[in-house]
Amino acid sequence: MATTSTLPSPSPSPSECPSGPVPSPTGAGAADAAAGPGPLLRLLGDTHALGRRLPQLAVGLALYGTSMGLMLRAGLGLDPWDVFHQGLQGSFGLSVGAWVTICGALVLLLWIPLRQLPGVGTVANVLLIGAAMDLTLRFVGTPGALPVRILLMVTAVLLNGVATGLYIGARLGSGPRDGLMTGLHRRTGGSLRLIRTGIELVVLAVGVLLGGTAGVGTVVYALAIGPLAQFFLPWFTVPTAEQAGRAEQAGKIGKAAKAG
Repeated sequence: MATTSTLPSPSPSPSECPSGPVPSPTGAGAADAAAGPGPLLRLLGDTHALGRRLPQLAVGLALYGTSMGLMLRAGLGLDPWDVFHQGLQGSFGLSVGAWVTICGALVLLLWIPLRQLPGVGTVANVLLIGAAMDLTLRFVGTPGALPVRILLMVTAVLLNGVATGLYIGARLGSGPRDGLMTGLHRRTGGSLRLIRTGIELVVLAVGVLLGGTAGVGTVVYALAIGPLAQFFLPWFTVPTAEQAGRAEQAGKIGKAAKAG
């Protein structure tokens, strides 16, 4: 996912300006214009409705980590990246959530040669998901009965779909792994579906070799997460300033038509 930026309106041309050409900015204004937006604005991208988007991002990422913890406790198979994280935990120690964070940071470094620009959501993804997963694992145990484990797995996949809609809908930057896929797609011109499938098959295979758990949950997740994310995204996507303005204008026109 990429953030959507609102571009500034172009300066009027000399023919559009009644007093002649627009003078070039000088002094501090020229320096600011040449420097472009600061680091914080580059991270935030579109600054419209941040009062909703930042909390939505945090809730979405926290729920995403929670869903990953529930999926692990179900013990019926994980998504490919978490099979890899679990395999690393079993082979080298640390917690699964710690490996989620470490791998996210390492994958983010791969953005540099791909010239991908992170958003605030990208950084938050690295910092929050693993911590939320470990917190969930601390308080939720592994159920013994198979029906309960199946119910836990289904709940985890549904919650992951909601969380995906929330954090992507906040429009504050893609996660490190998604950005790697889109960056490779942009640089190579290859099929995004094939790139994603190839990366996930590699991490899944390495994860299984390291002792990670793949199973029916892996298949259920792969089949369900796309349709679930597509279902929940329209519910949670925050409109851009332009879209919000058009909707407001349409509402005013509708009210005026009813009043008339």
